[in-house]
Amino acid sequence: MDGFTDFLWLFFILWVFLTFITPQMRYSALRKARANIIRGLEVMYNSKVITLIHRQERISLFGIPIYKFIDIEDSEEVLRAIRSTPPDKGIMLIMHTPGGLMLAASQIALALKRHPGKKIVVVPHYAMSGGTLIALAADEIWMDPDAVLGPVDPQIGTQSGTLPAPSIVKVVREKGVDKVDDNTLILADIAEKALNQTKDLVKKLLEGKLSQDKMELVIDRLVMGRYTHDWPITAEELKELGLNVKTEIPPAIYSLMSLYPQEAVRRPAVEYLPTIPHKSETLMK
Repeated sequence: MDGFTDFLWLFFILWVFLTFITPQMRYSALRKARANIIRGLEVMYNSKVITLIHRQERISLFGIPIYKFIDIEDSEEVLRAIRSTPPDKGIMLIMHTPGGLMLAASQIALALKRHPGKKIVVVPHYAMSGGTLIALAADEIWMDPDAVLGPVDPQIGTQSGTLPAPSIVKVVREKGVDKVDDNTLILADIAEKALNQTKDLVKKLLEGKLSQDKMELVIDRLVMGRYTHDWPITAEELKELGLNVKTEIPPAIYSLMSLYPQEAVRRPAVEYLPTIPHKSETLMK
């Protein structure tokens, strides 16, 4: 009986170790590896490196799906990091996000714009909606050749879901004020205000970087509903708008991104063998 009790205790200790201690040790190792890469980037570019990395894919916590996006807690942390950066030091903000709250994204964008040092936003994969708004505040946007930004047209919450502000205004304009109900008119008023506010914000973020004509072109493409809200806008298109976009990212950025692994639960099954460079390629490097 004592032997069986000892076995149960041993099994319990092993279960606790595998369930709680091992994941914590793994997470601690990940954080240390991230810190080492971030430290190296800060030295290389004489900049404060800030990461704003969310995972759009669903993960599971006790069976409850969780989605991450830019929220007020993010803006508080990023603003602290920006405030702690000396005026003569640059900021490198690495972003991977589906977007988020307009308030939080606006706070980050304006604080980044206000910083006197050089501002670089790095987008390894995507930065949509509020992420794009933040990117517009940078002096330079570094994107992977296949990375994308997205439109920043305001989205208005309704009882039936979220609707794009430009579409609400368009419906009232085309049908006529006398042919829509009061609720639609109220929505159109809110939508028009949201559009004007976003246009003013984008102008502030682009001030001193683009001519008036180019600013109007950016606003037309990104704010006024030319595309659906989830439409991917490539680096080449952004360059055509006059934005200072570079399509080269330091290898260390990709190494850093690999240290933000997605939970295995329900993760899409993507596997491949890493390419080993030929001897001649190694010598050339």
